[in-house]
Amino acid sequence: MARRPLPRILSSGSASITRGRDRGREIARTAADGATDVLHPLITILRGLRLLAVSGRQKWVATPKERRGPKLFLAAACVLAVALVPYGPILALITVMGAAAWKGRERTPVKTGPDDAETARLRALYEALVPYFSVPDDPSPLFAHGGDWEKAFDGYVFDDDGRLTRLQVSYPAYFTDGEAASRSRIEQLLHTKSGRGREYRFTWDEEANRLVMAVPAPLSTSIAAQRFVTAPGETVLGFTDPDTVHRTVPVRDGDATVDASPVLWRTGGRSTEPHLLAVGQPGSGTTTLVRSIALQALQQGDVLIIDGGGTGEYGALAGRTGVLAVESGLGGALATLEWAAHETERRLIFANRARQGGHPLPEDIKRPLWILLDRPGVLGHLAAADGRPDPQELLQVPLRHGRAAGVTVVLADQFDALETLTETVRTHTRARVVLGPASREQITAVLGAEPNTTPPPEVPAGRGYVRLGTAPVLRLQVPATPDPYDDGACEAHRQAVLDVLPERPGASPQPTPAADEPADDTRDAHEDHREQDTAQVPVAVEAMPTGQLAKAQAAIAEG
Repeated sequence: MARRPLPRILSSGSASITRGRDRGREIARTAADGATDVLHPLITILRGLRLLAVSGRQKWVATPKERRGPKLFLAAACVLAVALVPYGPILALITVMGAAAWKGRERTPVKTGPDDAETARLRALYEALVPYFSVPDDPSPLFAHGGDWEKAFDGYVFDDDGRLTRLQVSYPAYFTDGEAASRSRIEQLLHTKSGRGREYRFTWDEEANRLVMAVPAPLSTSIAAQRFVTAPGETVLGFTDPDTVHRTVPVRDGDATVDASPVLWRTGGRSTEPHLLAVGQPGSGTTTLVRSIALQALQQGDVLIIDGGGTGEYGALAGRTGVLAVESGLGGALATLEWAAHETERRLIFANRARQGGHPLPEDIKRPLWILLDRPGVLGHLAAADGRPDPQELLQVPLRHGRAAGVTVVLADQFDALETLTETVRTHTRARVVLGPASREQITAVLGAEPNTTPPPEVPAGRGYVRLGTAPVLRLQVPATPDPYDDGACEAHRQAVLDVLPERPGASPQPTPAADEPADDTRDAHEDHREQDTAQVPVAVEAMPTGQLAKAQAAIAEG
């Protein structure tokens, strides 16, 4: 029996039927979206009326039976009053519609818990902590494989990238949180699992058996050299986290004035940390720190600068008011340090005589003297090769008796030269600074205590840690104080240093260029400063004895 062919509409028109169905669905979807937009106010009001009704019913159910009668009577009285007032029903209807529209408006849903990705991260972190926070004999372990992580993590905060920025962990009481090795293992694990490349601060509460991990905010790197608001004898080493110090100072951060949290180093007769040692890698900012200290010291005292590296980083300070000398050669450094030792002894003798006689201290003794020595390890190596004494040996008197004589010593060197530092330098430099990338072991060896955050692998210049005596370790960001004649530095930071530099004796002040002058005038001004620094300038040596002056001049001429 021959099969009858299908009608043409069923065989060749199936594709047309499918396209017609899709087009119909699209038209229906568009009509539904348009109706939703048109009826959106009505939908909002209806949703609000439903929510108001549900809220009223819940309140009615929660009302005791003995109070329902008075409430009904009060509601009936209100309805009657509204009905008798002119335009009362219309106003009541408008009020109810407005309340319903407000109640039924679309609200952004509030996040009440972690999403799937954050939950997976927290669970993985919980499983990683199980071997460290559990023992086989615990009958009800807080940490167990497959356990409830919500009991161990009391609080957590994620950033926009889904990475932890704060985590509070409750751990068992038998965990050895009093041992540094145990704490270091936990901190290293949390640091690894939470993401590298950031600083993490760990706060241990041994009494409550809680550990808080937080990501501190980055320190500002745009604060340049300026005249800080400090008391006499205070030096701003840099700035730290606001929650670690109790004092703020107004500073210029770019074009704005903000309150920053400074790390203040107090020197003088009552200081317990009269001398400072700064250590770092090449390019970490130790020279910037010494230059910043020199600019602040020149406001109230005299400065001796010895550049052991011989890089000319302190050429802008030569010949300035209060700068007694800027030396980079071995002979000049030895002569200058020898004079500084004799000057310290002279100050001690005159101060002792004044106190015994009941007289005030002379003015030249009351004025602080700062000895800034950058890269002493290089000078020590040159002295050993030339058969001369190490310059650090001449620092014994200023280091031991400098506090009583008003003499402050600041040394800066690199990690590879730490072994060349003498025992006197290590003993009397109780203020310590570590700048640049360094391992936890290196920081602990210099500061005598572990850092309060995990050291990141890469940090900007001038970033590090500071510890004053036995105080806690603090994060530190040194103010941007570049060489003002370094063309590779930021122009704004270079100009900030030039504004703080004292004038040279007898030099006329430089005229300020007009605002409408071309930019080449600024470059000419910098070239004029550079020419003045290359010229010979007299060194203030009024306090130097005659015999020491002749010896110093002979040594400088020989070197």
